[in-house]
Amino acid sequence: MHDAFMKEATPMKTDVLLFTLLATSYEQHVGKRLVPEPLSGQAAADWLYYSAPFCVLAHNAENDPVFMYANQAAQQRFGYSWEEITQLPSRLSAGPQDREERQRFIDQVKRDGYSSGYSGVRVMKSGQCFLIQNATLWQLHDAEGRYQGQAVLIPQSKDL
Repeated sequence: MHDAFMKEATPMKTDVLLFTLLATSYEQHVGKRLVPEPLSGQAAADWLYYSAPFCVLAHNAENDPVFMYANQAAQQRFGYSWEEITQLPSRLSAGPQDREERQRFIDQVKRDGYSSGYSGVRVMKSGQCFLIQNATLWQLHDAEGRYQGQAVLIPQSKDL
């Protein structure tokens, strides 16, 4: 996987290489599978994007990271289309008053590799706020060990 692949917010909804980056990094850091067995390859990428009952988003490794992935559950929760969310700087997923706390969490994960049990306020495209609960954020590293960004799994959320 080359650097340009991960730095661009290219439409890659069910791309197997991107799925592999998400799933392999998740399993390495968290010790669990991202998708149910026996799914693998394209079937696993399709399941994560179209059918997962939880939100998964990933941003790239830029200084001001942009989302490069959001499954349909995440698009619905945040209120953005694929085209919109993959052009959105990830910092804008939190309101101005919540960005500092979000950045502290991101920095902690950069140090530790991953963290689970996170809760925080996020904002939809409409401006409505909601609480994410029990989120897991993890570092994304390609097969050569290069940092490619971060991803989050959000199993629960509620409107505020």
